Amino acid sequence: MHNPVPSVPASRSQVSRLLPASRRADLENVLTAELLTVVAGARRRTLRDGDRQIDTAHLLHSLLETDPEAGAAFDGGHQVARVLGYLVQRSIGYGLRWQRSVEDTGGSLPVLRVGEPAASGWSPAAAAALGHAFERAARRGDRRVRGLDLLAVLAAEPDSRAGEVLRRAGVDRTVLTARIAELSQQV
Repeated sequence: MHNPVPSVPASRSQVSRLLPASRRADLENVLTAELLTVVAGARRRTLRDGDRQIDTAHLLHSLLETDPEAGAAFDGGHQVARVLGYLVQRSIGYGLRWQRSVEDTGGSLPVLRVGEPAASGWSPAAAAALGHAFERAARRGDRRVRGLDLLAVLAAEPDSRAGEVLRRAGVDRTVLTARIAELSQQV
């Protein structure tokens, strides 16, 4: 599948400037270059939108814009476009109710703390999602987290902001999860 939004990979120094100092070294050691670009994009989007923390919708948006492997997990370009459409709307109306609130895990995703999420600029749900992506990579025997690891966690959590966007865009999470598993085995 062709990625609908061309991206320019961020260099490690560009990513480092966008991440809180307390997270830079940890993330650079465990994320692929593509996922570092995703995190940097989510941070930029958070700052641009005036949000207090990176949430799961920011991560999903940046993931779809920068990681072709994540985009390939969806049912064609039309589905990716529909999801991106909902994500873009968040800054012009849809999702404005999220701006003044903190995305919690809703109790279904246990928070994995790699430092304090509030202090590091991550919502509890986004910090938990990234933590579970680390676990998924480790179960696979990889020390680096890929975009598909993060997408799998985001797709599995229906109560997160990313889960809400996927639901509203008509994405069947069961089909998406199966496709992620299929693509993960190919690598």
